[in-house]
Amino acid sequence: MAQTVFEPWNDPEAKPLIQFKGVTKRFGDFTAIDNQTFDIYEREFFALLGPSGCGKTTMMRMLAGFEKPTEGTILLGGQDMAPIPPNKRAVNMMFQSYALFPHLSVWENIAFGLKRDGKPKDVIAARVDEMLKLTRLQQFARRKPHQISGGQRQRVALARSLAKAPKLLLLDEPMGALDAKLRQATQFELMDIQEKTGTTFVIVTHDQEEAMTVASRVAVMDHGRIIQADTPANIYEMPNSVYVADFIGEVTIIPGKAHKRGNGYDIAFAEGQPTLHSETDAALDNGQTCYLALRPEKVSISAEKPADRTNTVQGRIIDIAYLGNLSTYHVQLPNGQMIKAQAANTRRLSRRDFSWEDTVWLSWTDTAAVLLKG
Repeated sequence: MAQTVFEPWNDPEAKPLIQFKGVTKRFGDFTAIDNQTFDIYEREFFALLGPSGCGKTTMMRMLAGFEKPTEGTILLGGQDMAPIPPNKRAVNMMFQSYALFPHLSVWENIAFGLKRDGKPKDVIAARVDEMLKLTRLQQFARRKPHQISGGQRQRVALARSLAKAPKLLLLDEPMGALDAKLRQATQFELMDIQEKTGTTFVIVTHDQEEAMTVASRVAVMDHGRIIQADTPANIYEMPNSVYVADFIGEVTIIPGKAHKRGNGYDIAFAEGQPTLHSETDAALDNGQTCYLALRPEKVSISAEKPADRTNTVQGRIIDIAYLGNLSTYHVQLPNGQMIKAQAANTRRLSRRDFSWEDTVWLSWTDTAAVLLKG
């Protein structure tokens, strides 16, 4: 049976769970969020991604109720959230530090919010057991936070946040304190838990790999604005700007001038260098400044000039980044332009084809690069 794709943002009938409508947030003269309008849907895993100071944490604090918009409204399930205090919202927040109570056991930490709400004992016990099972912490229930690992503490914080069954869970850099391997494992755990509970997750992170792994959609932010909000695949393959292309993953940006030819454009980028060609639906003026965004895995590297490709340039290997399963070659063209090319390391080190200072040919197909307006 074909699985239906989860894309409520493409369904005109779908009602958003969260709506930002012309939201601006100022702190004195500083504009942290600049007139933003966007939607987040139920069951989404939505990532706010961007460098420090881009406004992603302010966005999250407004959702939690710790900050109020200077202008505009934030709706949750169609209701204006401004008059609702943080503790009365169907929203919970998991902090970077986890903020667990050191003197309480794992069980008591998870039960804390339910007890405060005056829930009956049997309801609390059933819900805590359910959360322990969900986060695979049953055998640690009686331990104190200092008696368990960082990854387990993170799961306790998650279980505590989900215990009250919030409509929305906010996660502020939730994996910042974990080492790389544990972080990767935890990302998949998080996705699994989000899917099982059906809770809408909004995660703030500056780690692009994390955002691309866990999220249904990623909102790339800069200076208080969402520059592009889309699926991880579209953000990577079809960035809408040089900023997004440059922010996500490795990329070479080649500036040039576009001239219409066939079903795309010829790009003149340097004197004495061959004209490049890009097939695209983008509409550019003749002679307009443009940028080719080229991912290293889409660039082939060879000793001989390939006969069958329009886009071929020659250069010298300046640097090699060896990443185990693949190597990234930094190749400098005669005009100084650097282009990155990636090749899988299918052979042992001693059998490799290319080394530093070698002259090589780089080539790519007409559809490999994304042509962006200047």
